[in-house]
Amino acid sequence: MKTEKDLDRIINEMIETVENSKDDIYSISEESREEYRLLTEQLSLLKEAVNQNIDASEHLEIRVKFSRQRLAEVSNYFNKFSEVEIKETYEQAHQLQSELKMMQEKEKILRQNRDDIERRLRKLDQTIHKANSLVSKVTVVLNYLNEDFKQVGEMIQDANEKQAFGLRIIEAQEQERRRLSREIHDGPAQMLANILFRSELVDKTFKEFGRAEALKEMKSMRSLVRSSLYEVRRIIYDLRPMALDDLGLVPTIRKYVDDMADYNHMSIRFTCNGKYDRLPSKYEVALFRLVQEAVQNAVKHAKADTIRVDLRINANSVTTTIQDNGIGFDISEKKRDSFGLVGMRERVEMLNGELSIQSKEGEGTNVLIQIPLNE
Repeated sequence: MKTEKDLDRIINEMIETVENSKDDIYSISEESREEYRLLTEQLSLLKEAVNQNIDASEHLEIRVKFSRQRLAEVSNYFNKFSEVEIKETYEQAHQLQSELKMMQEKEKILRQNRDDIERRLRKLDQTIHKANSLVSKVTVVLNYLNEDFKQVGEMIQDANEKQAFGLRIIEAQEQERRRLSREIHDGPAQMLANILFRSELVDKTFKEFGRAEALKEMKSMRSLVRSSLYEVRRIIYDLRPMALDDLGLVPTIRKYVDDMADYNHMSIRFTCNGKYDRLPSKYEVALFRLVQEAVQNAVKHAKADTIRVDLRINANSVTTTIQDNGIGFDISEKKRDSFGLVGMRERVEMLNGELSIQSKEGEGTNVLIQIPLNE
């Protein structure tokens, strides 16, 4: 049987592993940035060399043109020139043509090197963006691990209760991590891989079929980028929306509702009555999670196309109503997978509130949440 010390050791090892991963990603990002800087300098020098070579080639082409005219004149009036003059004219024309050919070959090589560096810079830029994104996500995970486990340690004083409750929290968090891992793998990770593949396809299309076809391919990538951005934002919202700390409960719910409505192509109305002052953090977090869970249930399970979210705030309490026109369900039947509803009840009970759910098959669902404001 694992002791409290064993649990703390496991937690510390998990945090250390994530921190090491963050450091590795940061190192990759910094190395990529340095290589990007060096390649940018090389590219600037190459472009300057190409321009100089072009100018020199243009001047040399003029000289070649005049040498050809001189050679034609000598050839047409062969008897008027001495043997030395004829020889010098032929040799000069040949030398100038050789120099021009060498300069053209040099320009070709310079252009190839320039294109190669530009391709490497594009790939490095993608690597830097990916590394920065991963560092941000790992930072969120680290904060999640540190803060939540510290809160668990402070909340539980009795050793036996701490062990039982700690195991329950670990199980829930492992389920959340598995869910988050699946969402990242099946969502943003797959989409980013597809975008990377499509970006390489754009490069090939541009080379083989020209700019017009490449632009068509780039336009087709927009929906993938838009979906990836939505998925990343949704995952961040699931962890903890930053707007909740910065703007407060009402703007955060309004933005969440608008995003859900736009992405799912449905009608979700949000109204708020009463004062709009900031509430203590525990109330704002709980109320947002409750609204989030109820709306997601209506979208995923109730198959609703219209949802209404009403929030009423006064000096002594907060009342929230979430209504949908979905398929409804029989509230007398207990479902094994109703973990979301259980979590909602626990959140409400922790704040000494009341949760009421009314629903019938084929008639939609009405969720009523009433929470007293004790602070």
